[in-house]
Amino acid sequence: MKGHPLSSSFASSSSSFTTSDPLAPYGWDEGWEAAFAPYAEQGLLPARVLRVDRGQCDVITPAGTVRADTELVTPHDPMRIVCTGDWAAVDPDGDPRYVRTLLPRRTALVRSTSSKRSDGQVLAANVDHAVIAVSLAAEFDLGRLERFVALSWESGAQPVVVLTKADLVPDPAALAHLVDDAATAAPGVQVLPVSSATGEGVDVLSAVLASGTAVLLGQSGAGKSTLANALVGESVQDVQEIRDSDGKGRHTTTTRDLLPLPWGGALIDTPGLRGVGLWDAGSGVAQAFAEIEALAEECRFHDCAHRTEPGCAVLAAIDDGSLPHRRLESYRKLLRENERLAARTDARLRAEIRRDWKQKHALGRHMMERKRGPLRKP
Repeated sequence: MKGHPLSSSFASSSSSFTTSDPLAPYGWDEGWEAAFAPYAEQGLLPARVLRVDRGQCDVITPAGTVRADTELVTPHDPMRIVCTGDWAAVDPDGDPRYVRTLLPRRTALVRSTSSKRSDGQVLAANVDHAVIAVSLAAEFDLGRLERFVALSWESGAQPVVVLTKADLVPDPAALAHLVDDAATAAPGVQVLPVSSATGEGVDVLSAVLASGTAVLLGQSGAGKSTLANALVGESVQDVQEIRDSDGKGRHTTTTRDLLPLPWGGALIDTPGLRGVGLWDAGSGVAQAFAEIEALAEECRFHDCAHRTEPGCAVLAAIDDGSLPHRRLESYRKLLRENERLAARTDARLRAEIRRDWKQKHALGRHMMERKRGPLRKP
């Protein structure tokens, strides 16, 4: 495999990278080339995972899109399972081809699963922007938006809030009010009203996403697939109408697909997320509620719970109207959820350590009995 012609051009130093490289539209850069250099010397090809399906994945390589088997890199740790957006080293040929290893992730969007084991699920890897789609055709759920923002900050990506179906709010004053509400729930985050039907705001969003990789997040019916089509410039994702009974969408997208954008950058479309559980997201919650964290620094007591303590700057901000009480309640809720998950995770780790210790103890006792030999009856 060493010396394969397709991999030879990737065996040089990172200084050889140019934007004309075939993987550049998918996010390949000098950093990734440097990380891949040891695998290029082994004759492997760099590849980015476009989608994953039942132990197989579609990857883009310098030779084009190929199908690869993930069997060799399927670990017990769910956080290391091959995911859309991963960069990998794959066989240059063969039937089947195999993914040999994953390059270290720069960022990872992770949520908790419903599993009692408190596992995390990686939704997308190596993303620079997390585009949170919120439909203006449905009731505005600020609590859910704050949850998505915390999840995005924790991943290492820059969140962007997109208010989809803006054409359904023709009154500029009403639309401005909704933008302000979203900005209050996502301080420090850009909020863009966008209409895929009229094209309003699509060019601005395209400019924001023109470099790096973005992931689309939101509930079913938020207009993610329609927005993906508008950004890509063609119908790459199927679109279904929302249900008349409750205004919710059907799951149009069933896999996570990475799509190159015509004006630069790449986009990962995801299925609608019914549940958005936090997973080890303490720093993400802190960043999503940065104004509360800043106020807490001014409290008289460093361990202030912001309930009845004297000299509480957070309660003072609520009293003078500069901090909505709803924000504090949402902040408390997400902190409690994250703490419960951390407690469950710690309990699981303790149980695994105890189980490992018992296995080693049993093995040691067995080896000692073998060394002594069978007991002789008197």
